Amino acid sequence: MYSNNEILSKENLSPLNNLISFIAVENLNENIFTQKMKSSLLLIFVCLMFYSCQKTSVPQQENLRGPKPYTALQLNEKIFADLNQYGSFSWSNQSVDFIWSALNQSDHMVAVGFQLQGTTLKEDNLHLVNINQPNWQACKTMLIQLILQSEQAVHPNLTIESLMPWKEEVLPVINVYIREYKTLVMLKSLAQVRYVEPMGYEPSSVWGANKIDTTLNEAVLSESGCDNNDANWNLQASSDYLTISPFSKQSWHLGILGIPSAWQRSAGKGIKIFMIDTGVQDGQDNFGSSFNQGYSLNRTIEKKVTLPRASFLGIPTGPVETVNDPCGHGTSMAGVCVAPRGTDGAACGVAYQSDFIMCRSSSDVFIDESRESKGVADAFTTAANRTDVKIISMSLGRITSSSQIKDAVLYAHGKGKLIFCAAGTSYSWTSGWVGVIFPANLDQVNAVTGVTASNYNASCSSCHDGSAVDFTIVMEKNTGASHPLSLADQGDWP
Repeated sequence: MYSNNEILSKENLSPLNNLISFIAVENLNENIFTQKMKSSLLLIFVCLMFYSCQKTSVPQQENLRGPKPYTALQLNEKIFADLNQYGSFSWSNQSVDFIWSALNQSDHMVAVGFQLQGTTLKEDNLHLVNINQPNWQACKTMLIQLILQSEQAVHPNLTIESLMPWKEEVLPVINVYIREYKTLVMLKSLAQVRYVEPMGYEPSSVWGANKIDTTLNEAVLSESGCDNNDANWNLQASSDYLTISPFSKQSWHLGILGIPSAWQRSAGKGIKIFMIDTGVQDGQDNFGSSFNQGYSLNRTIEKKVTLPRASFLGIPTGPVETVNDPCGHGTSMAGVCVAPRGTDGAACGVAYQSDFIMCRSSSDVFIDESRESKGVADAFTTAANRTDVKIISMSLGRITSSSQIKDAVLYAHGKGKLIFCAAGTSYSWTSGWVGVIFPANLDQVNAVTGVTASNYNASCSSCHDGSAVDFTIVMEKNTGASHPLSLADQGDWP
């Protein structure tokens, strides 16, 4: 028996392809060959097919289009089994059939990490790679052409543009739509390919004891991510906040953390923070005209977008994305981080003198779309290549790994950035049994989780914990304002 890679090799298929082409061409000229000659050719063809099957076990034609995909339930069972056994799930350890199934259960977008022929790209050297050098460009072009030829064999009208909706400027990665099983088999066989992973498959349903509860929709599952982020008019002075000069509100939890004492040494002046999240609300003027006020003067704010436009198989299905926050999470996180210590009565941030860049890279806190994986990876490389950025902060994550995002994190770490990620900001249904999520579980990242004010050993209700946690922050109490105060989507009341 031969492997799939051997089955699809040029050496094995070329003689048959040549014979098939020869017969096809000659059959167009029926006056040239007698019926007897045609019968002889047909006999030779059948014999060769039999010999080839005996030697290489060429699968039937329908199997070349791929085996029957696993169901979403079967995929999720495997993912959660790995999470329970190993504490994480990596696509790089999965079979071609498993990856093929995930593509069929999602949008068919894959991330193909590549390296130069005859080399093994070390993780610590990713920040040294220049994919614009001729040898890297040649490798990338070769892979793209192989993918295109394989896909065009079944879909002849495909173009490179329709297969590759996004350009990659930094990482040795190709994002491409793959609809043919044989393309996956071919890529997995190449020494130049580091990984081939689905970008848009992520479990998003509640996992029960033995089944997945599909009765809950995405809106119900978002209680630990997106919300309306409206002002809380029930806040009580002293218990929920202190009024501090010049006229700002200090959240109840900052005193527990010793932040006021830290402010005597620094409030972040001269440090630029790059936040990867869901954007900031256009209506919140503390991230606009009022960013510099009170004790928060002479600092800068920038707003960027790396989240690609929604599309399917290269066809746009949504509007061009802006930095405006439709989720509320980014606005809230930015407020906790850098909201001004001003004169308007709003809640101030921990680093109220820091410079700030908000990068909208996701539509919500769960990185479960291909475009979100691309957006987050691009955000990390963008921050990495900014010499003025010192800190990268992201409170987004996913249950399964993403090698493309990992590449981007390694690239940023190699550039000397200090990286913080939330240990768990997916959904409350994953807290308590899913450990530190990706990418916070990477060694290059400082994982942060929340604990309760009454018991520092108890994680907050929707927070993840585990041995990969580096920092814990008090961020939940039982009465009054249950979570740290921040800026609302608009207005000055927290």
